[in-house]
Amino acid sequence: MIRAILFDLDNTLLENSMDTFVPAYLGMLAEFIASHYPQPDAFIRHLLKATDAMLANAGSGRTNQEVFDATFFPAIGRTREEMEPLFAEFYATRFPLLRSLTRPIPVARPLMEWVFAHGYQVAIATNSLFPRTAIEQRLAWAGVPVEEFPYHFVASYEVMHATKPHPAYFREIADVLGRAPEECLMVGDEWQMDVLPALEAGMHAYWICGAGVEPPAGGPSPNGRGTLADFAKWIRERG
Repeated sequence: MIRAILFDLDNTLLENSMDTFVPAYLGMLAEFIASHYPQPDAFIRHLLKATDAMLANAGSGRTNQEVFDATFFPAIGRTREEMEPLFAEFYATRFPLLRSLTRPIPVARPLMEWVFAHGYQVAIATNSLFPRTAIEQRLAWAGVPVEEFPYHFVASYEVMHATKPHPAYFREIADVLGRAPEECLMVGDEWQMDVLPALEAGMHAYWICGAGVEPPAGGPSPNGRGTLADFAKWIRERG
């Protein structure tokens, strides 16, 4: 029986094209940091290398933030203590401007209200490459803010010890929730990042995808697929 639901964030609960969002985010960060660091292009290059290091974290025992820090700060010749106030300022004053690139999905809020009302544990299972504030802001943009929904867990780089698409990422969330993987359902839009590794970890999975899209031949099948509205109908029918 499904006791816990894990929701991806971008393009699952919130319409947010990564092809648009990521370049805008990096450009805004480079512009912001230029007055504080003499080589903003090098700063972004090292940040991307540190992000690659996090993406390789398959359960090393270190948090993703620790992996990031070990790669990034030595490369730029600064410490986290020196840079933390700048990052805090960026996420408080500049990151919110990226909201204009996103759109809420109307069914997200009533769906979240329903799953909480029916006693499911709920985790936000976005890839844990960002600090908690960036995830909380995007949840607010989606209309499902942490102030109004008592999520049982929100994956962020401060607390996670693995990233997608490693099955260890999904097993860690199940452990935090106190659930066996087979008691968990992952809901996400990316086959390789969300659905396949969740299935490999022993979870159920619902694939948020367009009409007529089929899973790769010869591989495992999700429990269902369709839009987020389709998922809302699907889970209500299984209530």
